[in-house]
Amino acid sequence: MGNEYFKFKKFTIKQDKCAMKVGTDGVLLGAWTNAGESTNIADIGTGTGLISIMLAQKCNAVITGIEVDEDACIQALENMKASPWKDRLNVIKADITDYYSYHKSEYDLIVSNPPFYKEKTKGYSEKRNMARHTDGLDFNTLTMAASFMLKEKGRFCVILPYISANEFIGNAASCKLYLKSRTDVITKPGATPKRVLLEFRKGQFNVETEISELLLSENGEKSEAYKALTSDFYL
Repeated sequence: MGNEYFKFKKFTIKQDKCAMKVGTDGVLLGAWTNAGESTNIADIGTGTGLISIMLAQKCNAVITGIEVDEDACIQALENMKASPWKDRLNVIKADITDYYSYHKSEYDLIVSNPPFYKEKTKGYSEKRNMARHTDGLDFNTLTMAASFMLKEKGRFCVILPYISANEFIGNAASCKLYLKSRTDVITKPGATPKRVLLEFRKGQFNVETEISELLLSENGEKSEAYKALTSDFYL
């Protein structure tokens, strides 16, 4: 991998203009999300456009990336237009706090790899701070926006730090988004989960939750489960 791009099996992600580069979190969410029969998908905080493009590879939906940073928008559009699914991909420069109120019940699937750091001490890059910290997009705003934009029984998928899961699940439930599937992500055998993948369903409070674990590495190598999950994407 070069710092300015990341090559996948069927597409390449350029990332020289983006504060947040391609990482395991985004790949996990794109690979884990079940696009199903979705026809209209939104990717909140699309960044490089990675997750949108991964989902375009998996389904026939029209996918819209929503991104507040202008340079990231330019980069995402560049990556989308260079992909085999360019006719179904687009990006809109917007703050989700403004965007969502004009798009009620429009999407049947929403995904987000949101900022989640809450530390007071931040780095020197304002763009990276916005991409990484909840100052720019807090959990309450994200769940409210997702619920408003989703059709009834629509799905919302996110990846978060494991320690933030319960707080986020509570916020989601207050917005009528109920947990349908949860996968705890463990980096190595015996370790405490580091990330959690969550899928919510709008309006179905009595849905049974599927719970699982995903081990990323074993004996210094990618686990078989991780390789299987990402086999359509990683070279």
